[in-house]
Amino acid sequence: MFLEKIEYRKIVAYWLFSLLFILFVIILVGGLTRLTDSGLSITKWEVISGILPPLTLESWNRAFNLYKEIPQYYLINQDITLNEFKIIYYWEYFHRLLGRIFGLLFLIPFFYFLFKKVFSKEFNFKLLILFLLILLQGFIGWYMVQSGLVENTTVSHFRLAIHLNIAFILFASIFWYFLNIIKFNKKYFFNFNKEDFIIKLFVILLFFQITLGAFTSGLDAGQVYQTWPLMNSKFFPDDFELNNILLKDIFYEASIVQFLHRNMAYVLLIYAFGIFVYVFANKKKYLYKSLLFFLLMIFVQILLGILTLISGVNILLASLHQMSTSILLISSIIFSYNSSKKIVL
Repeated sequence: MFLEKIEYRKIVAYWLFSLLFILFVIILVGGLTRLTDSGLSITKWEVISGILPPLTLESWNRAFNLYKEIPQYYLINQDITLNEFKIIYYWEYFHRLLGRIFGLLFLIPFFYFLFKKVFSKEFNFKLLILFLLILLQGFIGWYMVQSGLVENTTVSHFRLAIHLNIAFILFASIFWYFLNIIKFNKKYFFNFNKEDFIIKLFVILLFFQITLGAFTSGLDAGQVYQTWPLMNSKFFPDDFELNNILLKDIFYEASIVQFLHRNMAYVLLIYAFGIFVYVFANKKKYLYKSLLFFLLMIFVQILLGILTLISGVNILLASLHQMSTSILLISSIIFSYNSSKKIVL
């Protein structure tokens, strides 16, 4: 066990759970910030002074004037009023504020646990890596915003994908540690073996699908073809010549990205069915409950994706689709955890 002092087990469990909750909300608000095109409303990276939003009419006008200097305003949103600007400003503001809260919620208890020598040296090092990842996430967030301030009307979909993947890596790592705490066990997530390789490969494929989802969102690829199961009566998108597309341009084409994203969902579904057959053929009864939860979330995620598409990217359905990604990841991690080799303490 990575706990040196067992009496702190409950406190650590509550701490990890609170981190997961805040991170879940951050991912949800971040998705809504993207869906409402609010991510470029704050054009400065003010780590300390940005804790408070504008409080006077003068400060609001100052923030609005800064927004008027970027392409998104003068190419798309020239008719936006100050009150409308406040709406998109607050989406981005709360996203950044939650990020600050998450960082402090991690750092302050971590220092306390270090002082009390609660964790083993191995786990202290792992938590330090997570904190460095949190700092990197803040930098990547600003790096992403910068990509839309000069020449583009939106952020780079590549930087958006990096930002989202780091959030889910943090979520998956913290959730794994949380499971170790509540189950009083010690399992290594990245320790691949024959027993759990199949499900961990699914988790890797899921992160690839998350990347494609970020590309789809960043390129507004969901707006291109809004029919299902075919793309305007065809399996392949028909708005370009496949022979003329270079490999390096694939992830810049909204049609191709949507094609890859929707078909990767089918790959994951088929793979999940293969896992189902494997588990029941080998009568791994200890995995039945977590397997059913896992399969349920696969179907829910795909259904919400389809409904989002054919609804014209309805913001509520799109948000539910993004939110269910977190729950699908949770179900995958639980299933992976249950299938991992136990370490007797």
